[in-house]
Amino acid sequence: MEVDKIISRKIISASVSGSLFAILLGLIVPNPFGEAITSVPNYLFAVVLATPVYLMYSFPAILIYGVLTSIISDKIGQFVSIKIENGKSEIIMSGILHVVFGLVLLFYSLGASILFFITDRVLQKNNKNYKLIQAIKSLAIPLSVWLIFMGIVYIEHLLNVN
Repeated sequence: MEVDKIISRKIISASVSGSLFAILLGLIVPNPFGEAITSVPNYLFAVVLATPVYLMYSFPAILIYGVLTSIISDKIGQFVSIKIENGKSEIIMSGILHVVFGLVLLFYSLGASILFFITDRVLQKNNKNYKLIQAIKSLAIPLSVWLIFMGIVYIEHLLNVN
């Protein structure tokens, strides 16, 4: 039962942090190819266009790699805190390991791992018993973000065709 709750919480964390990561990355790096953005409407359209692409590539990695490494980080943090008999060392060790595992792709994955860590800690602090059905339902978050942004791209395309 305990493992189901942890995995469920981690999947929910991945859904929330993965969606936030794609949106933030779209806002920060709206044009990954470095072309000049000359106006606010061009910037906004670049953000809307880049976000679903970022989500499509980052979310599966955050879901699989992020959940696995977060569980490993938390378990090692728990082990260390028990060994040195200091409860605060668990969150510190877990945070450090999230950063270390997040350095795989340097700044991009580091940002994702920090978002994941913060999201997971907020969910953990709520002390809810997250169930697998809630985790599965949480996958609607990144799907909704993708559909909304792609819908905006589609509408913009329709408006520019006429």
